[in-house]
Amino acid sequence: MRVIVVGGGVVGTMHAWQAVERGHEVVQIEREAEARGASLRNFGQIWVSGRAGGEELATALRARELWERIGAEVPGLGFRAIGSLTPVRNAREHAVAEAAVARPDAAARGYGLVTAAEARGINPALRGDFEAALWCERDAAVEPRTAQLHLREALRATGRHTFLPGREVREVVGAGAVRDDHGDVHRGDAVVLATGAWLSGLVRELVSDLPVRRVRLQMMQTAPLGEALTTSVADADSFRYYPAYASPALDELNAGQPQEPVAAAHAMQLLMVQRRDGGLTIGDTHEYEHPFAFDTLEDPYEHVTAVAESFLGRPLPRIRHRWAGVYAQCTDTTRVVHRQQVADGVWLVTGPGGRGMTCSPAIAETTANELGW
Repeated sequence: MRVIVVGGGVVGTMHAWQAVERGHEVVQIEREAEARGASLRNFGQIWVSGRAGGEELATALRARELWERIGAEVPGLGFRAIGSLTPVRNAREHAVAEAAVARPDAAARGYGLVTAAEARGINPALRGDFEAALWCERDAAVEPRTAQLHLREALRATGRHTFLPGREVREVVGAGAVRDDHGDVHRGDAVVLATGAWLSGLVRELVSDLPVRRVRLQMMQTAPLGEALTTSVADADSFRYYPAYASPALDELNAGQPQEPVAAAHAMQLLMVQRRDGGLTIGDTHEYEHPFAFDTLEDPYEHVTAVAESFLGRPLPRIRHRWAGVYAQCTDTTRVVHRQQVADGVWLVTGPGGRGMTCSPAIAETTANELGW
């Protein structure tokens, strides 16, 4: 079988991985010289802990297994089974963590409630003030800015993968066939459009009422911390954002402890992950109303800096990078992804939202299974 994958991000690359792993030939087409979207502009978290139950949790858990297996095959991914800690500072936040640990699926998620001393034993860099922490053992991390490069190197080594950058697919010209902006036609037994947040052009022509929206976020990265941050770190605002934490305790937190005004205005939470070079990736915000602003705002950065420093008990290193990114999310946020046949032999796979990095291996596996690869 010959598979055409349109899109060089993590979802497209994992579809290429699935096809090559099953013995097929893949041509992967990317409109940029390298993928530049949400697949690079993210935390690199394999984030199981906050996922809703049912299909979303099952997808995240399966993806976590696949990431670990692929990470063993491709060491350059930087897969690390580091887990995550969410420090809590008062009774309301503590109650939400307790409710999470009491969930029937808590063991599958790797949940545990630890004291502040135990949290510092797991992650000695957390020297700030907090009374306990939610420990999520199943969470992990990879290096987002280089993951696709290392995956493609491994794919190329099989002799069954061809990467064509700098080409925008403009037209479906037959069953399993597309034409790019160089005028070249690429024919296969199946075409997967994994175009991420690029929902205009060909995608709009094929699906005029796509149930997917775009979301913008801001993030930043520091110089090396100078010590190991041995887990990912979140704050209690993440309880408000992730569906796994829904509970009467969360209702009480929302009612009795509103977010800081800046955090509420920008739909914020703290997430913080250390990169292999020692720097910290920190965010984030969420903007849903179009048109998106073209500039980045300082107030959100100041807020996450203050929260991060309060957990670390020390000033952050110098900020080296600030950026904004856009990802595609299903308008029905309970859906893991939008997968649709849009023409004969052509399927669109988009809209995983902030789950793209986490769930992409399992999303691609499901596509391969459904298409009979």
